[in-house]
Amino acid sequence: MLMGVGGALDLAERGELLVVGYAVRTTNADETDPSRARLGTLWQRAGAPGAFAHVPGRADENLYAVLTDYESDHHGAYTQIIGIAVRTVPRLPEGMVAVRVPAARSLRVEARGQMPQALLEAWQRVWKHTESGGTPQRAFTTDLEVHHGDGADLYVAV
Repeated sequence: MLMGVGGALDLAERGELLVVGYAVRTTNADETDPSRARLGTLWQRAGAPGAFAHVPGRADENLYAVLTDYESDHHGAYTQIIGIAVRTVPRLPEGMVAVRVPAARSLRVEARGQMPQALLEAWQRVWKHTESGGTPQRAFTTDLEVHHGDGADLYVAV
């Protein structure tokens, strides 16, 4: 267990995953401005009843958020895909994308409590770790949020 700013961060090996879902390109700065924010609409779309009912081969009941294609660091643009894990993707439903999330050594951060506040607080811990020069350093390759009945777990690639 590593001690980061704001609490313990666990080192974990995250397995490979195939996610099908909806995608947007955004920045953290855009997400603080309601006129430019895109993630709220993306979450509403992905969280709608039956949003993934027509996607075959669902692997589990979790909802996944994949953060990838980082322009630079947590200040630059990135792509977020919200979707479900699947075993295979024979044909993509219209408007959806598929992304293979490679296995990676990751910092695991738990988000528990009232959402989305608990999730934001977990990301703030990650950002403090990054800005303080915490080790291991973030890789800014592909990060993953696993949303489940107890909250969410962040897997931040290092």
